[in-house]
Amino acid sequence: MSKHDMVEMDGVISDVLPSAMFRVALDNGHSVLATIAGKMRRFRIRVLTGDRVKVEVSPYDLTRGRITFRHK
Repeated sequence: MSKHDMVEMDGVISDVLPSAMFRVALDNGHSVLATIAGKMRRFRIRVLTGDRVKVEVSPYDLTRGRITFRHK
């Protein structure tokens, strides 16, 4: 598997944590600890509690992810 074999899931930001980390409640009922992707940081896209986001989760560690998109 490579970096491109990530599992994409939708969820809602439930908590904002220190060090640019977020707790994301996924649609399937699980919770993931996620950080913002580099492109979102570069273009200063803000993510707040209650926002719907798309999260990429590694198949090796299903408890951590990367936020790649914020839905409007």
